[in-house]
Amino acid sequence: MKAASRLPGTPQPMHMWKGSGGVRLAGDTWGSPAGAPVVLLHGGGQTRHAWGGTGERLGQAGYFAIAYDARGHGDSDWSAEGDYSLDALAADLRCVLVENGIVENGIRNPRPPALVGASLGGATSLVAIGEQRVDASALILVDIVPYTEPSGVERIRTFMAQNPDGFASLDEVAEAIGRYRPSQSRTRNLQGLAKNVRLSGDGRYRWHWDPQFLSGQTDPRGRHARLGACARNLTPPTLLVRGGSSDVVSEAGVQEFLELCPHAEYVNVAQAGHMVAGDRNDVFGEAALEFLTRHLCAT
Repeated sequence: MKAASRLPGTPQPMHMWKGSGGVRLAGDTWGSPAGAPVVLLHGGGQTRHAWGGTGERLGQAGYFAIAYDARGHGDSDWSAEGDYSLDALAADLRCVLVENGIVENGIRNPRPPALVGASLGGATSLVAIGEQRVDASALILVDIVPYTEPSGVERIRTFMAQNPDGFASLDEVAEAIGRYRPSQSRTRNLQGLAKNVRLSGDGRYRWHWDPQFLSGQTDPRGRHARLGACARNLTPPTLLVRGGSSDVVSEAGVQEFLELCPHAEYVNVAQAGHMVAGDRNDVFGEAALEFLTRHLCAT
C-alpha cells in the first residue's frame, strides 16, 4: 500500500528491500559493502534523508552505511494492517540485514552491524538488540531513552497530526515546520521540502507518513518497562547522544538510562533539540564517527 504521488525532483531511493510481511522498504547506501556495516534508523515522521550527511561521512571513512525509510514513511510502503509496532519495525530491521547479506539464514555474521537510531529508530534498535533479535557491534542512541517526557512526545504527535486535510502550498508546509522548530531559521529552499510531502489527487500536499502511524494505542508505562529491560540487556559498546535543549529526553531520563546501562558513554550536544543530527549535524557526525572509530574497525 502506497501514499500519494512523489513530487518531481524528490530523490529516488537507491534500493527497494523486502521488509516483514511483504512491506517494501526504500533505502540508500554509502561506501563499499566490504566495509563494516552501520545501519541508520530515523525517527518518527522523518525519512532516510535525515541521515544523508552522516551516511556520506561514514562511507568516506570506509564504513558501509545503510539508511532506509521505516514502514509508513517516505518511499517505503504503508502497512495494510496499520502495524507500526516496535515488533514490526524490529522485524523490518532484520529483513534489511538479510537483504544486504549481513544476516544469512540465521547465521551470525562475524562482523555484525553497528546501529544508529534516532528517537523511534533508537527505540527500534533497543528492542532489536535488547531482545536478542539482532546482533550488533555497537549502538548509538540519538535523543531516546526508556523514559521520555510526556509533554515533548505530545508536542511531536500534535505536529504530526496537524493539517489532516493537507496544505495548499509548500509555503504552508514551511510555516508548519517553522512553528514546530521556532529556534531554527525557516528554510528558503522550498524544493527541499518536496521529500517531506506527497501530492494528493485533490492537489493538496500531505505529509509523507501514513496517518495510521499515529492511531495505534500507546502504553507509556509498558513501553518504559520494555525499553528499560532492553537497556539492562545491552552488551555492545553504547553511546547516548542527547540534544541539549530536547524536550523529549531530560537529564533525569539520561541518568536512569546510565544506571540501567552503566557501560554506556554520554554526549550532550548544546544548541540542539530532539532532532540532534538535523540541528547540529557537524557536532553529531564528529561524535558518532569518533565513537565508531574506537569500537569498530571500518575495513
